[in-house]
Amino acid sequence: MSMSKQKNMSDIIFQYCKDIKLPTIRECFQEQIESANIRDLSYETFLAELLQKEWDARKQTAQFNRIRRAKFPYKKYLEDLSVKDLPEDAQKKYKQLKTLQFIKEGRNLILAGNPGTGKNTHGDRIGHQSL
Repeated sequence: MSMSKQKNMSDIIFQYCKDIKLPTIRECFQEQIESANIRDLSYETFLAELLQKEWDARKQTAQFNRIRRAKFPYKKYLEDLSVKDLPEDAQKKYKQLKTLQFIKEGRNLILAGNPGTGKNTHGDRIGHQSL
């Protein structure tokens, strides 16, 4: 394919991606084409990988937007939790909490404990977890 024809096709692909709102594909399709050529990918594999990138980006954006809309006063991460400071029963349940299986099962998580134990503040401890 001639360089001008290839440039024209890239412009067309870019415009389609813009019109149908595929921002990740629009940003990376040329790189993906080069990679597919080097790795000698089938059309199906190339397309699947390209769509996977778009899907991953949308999933990440959706997660970010849900967290933003929730307007949490503080961001807390399990990785930041000092497990050794937890009561013994909470330390045992921490492993179960970390799997997030309760979400998949549609179960609730109740954080309970004395005031100041860090259930909903920027503190670092959780008094008790009921799973």
